[in-house]
Amino acid sequence: MRTRPLDLVAPSLLAALLVGCGAAPALEPAAAASAAVPTGTAAGQSMQPEYDAPQEEDRASAARDEKAEVAAPGAPPAVAAPPVAAAPASPSPVRVAQSATATSAAKPEARGRATGAAPAPKKVSAPAQAAPPAAVAITAPEPQGSESYRDYGVNPVEDPAKDRLSTFAIDVDTASYAIARRKILDGALPPYQAVRAEEFLNYFDYGYAAPTTGPFAVHLAAAPSPFTVGHHLVRVAVQGKRVPVKDRTPVHLVYLVDTSGSMHAPDRIELAKKSLKMLTESLKPGDTVALCTYAGSVREVLAPTGIESKGKILAAIADLSAGGSTAMASGIDLAYRLAERTLVKGHIHRVVVLSDGDANVGPTSHDEILKTIKRARDKGITLSTIGFGQGNYKDLMMEQLANQGDGNYSYIDSEAQARRVFSEQVGGMLQVIARDVKIQVDFDPSFVKSYRLIGYENRDVADRDFRNDKVDAGEIGAGHSVTAIYDVELKASAQRGEGAAPVVVRLRHKAPLGSDVAAETLVKMAPGAIAPSFDAAPADLRFASAVAGFSEILRHSPHARSWRLSDIEKIARAAASSKGDQQEFLGVVRRAGALAAGKTDAVAARLAD
Repeated sequence: MRTRPLDLVAPSLLAALLVGCGAAPALEPAAAASAAVPTGTAAGQSMQPEYDAPQEEDRASAARDEKAEVAAPGAPPAVAAPPVAAAPASPSPVRVAQSATATSAAKPEARGRATGAAPAPKKVSAPAQAAPPAAVAITAPEPQGSESYRDYGVNPVEDPAKDRLSTFAIDVDTASYAIARRKILDGALPPYQAVRAEEFLNYFDYGYAAPTTGPFAVHLAAAPSPFTVGHHLVRVAVQGKRVPVKDRTPVHLVYLVDTSGSMHAPDRIELAKKSLKMLTESLKPGDTVALCTYAGSVREVLAPTGIESKGKILAAIADLSAGGSTAMASGIDLAYRLAERTLVKGHIHRVVVLSDGDANVGPTSHDEILKTIKRARDKGITLSTIGFGQGNYKDLMMEQLANQGDGNYSYIDSEAQARRVFSEQVGGMLQVIARDVKIQVDFDPSFVKSYRLIGYENRDVADRDFRNDKVDAGEIGAGHSVTAIYDVELKASAQRGEGAAPVVVRLRHKAPLGSDVAAETLVKMAPGAIAPSFDAAPADLRFASAVAGFSEILRHSPHARSWRLSDIEKIARAAASSKGDQQEFLGVVRRAGALAAGKTDAVAARLAD
């Protein structure tokens, strides 16, 4: 689930896509610790050595348009974030309120946008083109040979004396990292607009301890920053409980598959079919599956069918093929009609859209399709999106559909990634453990001089809405973990009263079913829980710091101008566990470094291994 209102969706882009029938001195050092604490209970968690406080010059830099970089996107900044060859021209690379590539609009002000009260976004003019007659579907060439991403900017440095609260919604999208990884391994750095730091962080399994009671455990840790002298990195992690398959709530899924011409490639329709087979194999008795497709027209391939008839479901998946234009809106309408046939109170109902996002045919407006998704969400039918392909990939649309549908957004580029999403981690999709999950981090100005949240720019919630249970927030599935990293500058001297904490975290959520009244948990970080050095910090914090640093470089963050990919690799290598995803990350960073050094072809990047 997400926090963005409908008017945040870039009208010009979605209209074209969905128009369719479809850093200071350390506090008392101590070993970093983590803990899960019930509401109102204080417990130690590790904070880290201080960062350098960002200067006013840095703040101005983060907010201004850096037109020189836009004019020459191929010129890498000093942080060794090299040219993004695939990135289309954009009005602003470093940004507080940003634009999407090519045709999307600037986002509203961060504060207050969860309530829908944000100002209307400014539109970036798109090339003029004649509008088709309202009732006539006109087929556009497929693929279009273009990709679209939205730049959500970089969070500013905050002064806790003026604003001590950082409030945002949490969920577990991971598509941004998977997209960036694919491009890097194929020999090109990703467009900076495609990089969302939170999706990089949340891609990885850090091995956080599960809660002993309740749906969540909150783990805090901190250490001196390896990037900015005098700063600290503060890690806030939330681990959701795991639910055994035998205890999982029955699920009713509708597979909505894009079978348009743009999906006619082995890494699209064939990979989508393999993904659905894996998902189907993960289901249990009592679950149902329906299957429908959309291209030039929509088709009900399989009515809701119990998993006891798995052979019938797998045969229907195997028969799918691609061809035609794209009528996504009509396909979504059909998927919801199928979902309504199996509505059972207390069960999980989800539409799973598999597409490259290249919807381009029909008269339905983007506002109408998003309203349709919201209406279905209010009935208890959520929507997740799974992306495939590249070249004409529409990341923005796939992200926004999942946002409105209270689902998650993943990207599949290989069978290994499909297995990760649909087999190894499928519990997070099939079992919801909490709704409208919000985090509020309170920085005590007597301890903290400044702070900045890395990522989550498009998850911001107005501070006043933290306890407004009518405000939409994030959905968390079984076994999901969420990681946030703050760049913090601590004060050299502070009056520390007994029981005072530099950071207090509040977590608010609703039960997956039933009451709409949220419960709240409070966790305090003890001043003496800051690691004395970065090397003394927990490995999970150090690895997450490398991931955050990597994303900051790739998205051309003004705060990462002096950071180096070679340093990121060293940090990650020293902290990485034996888990496959963390070991793979080392290779991805190394290849990105080779590309940054001017070895722009995939072979040169692979030689860097």
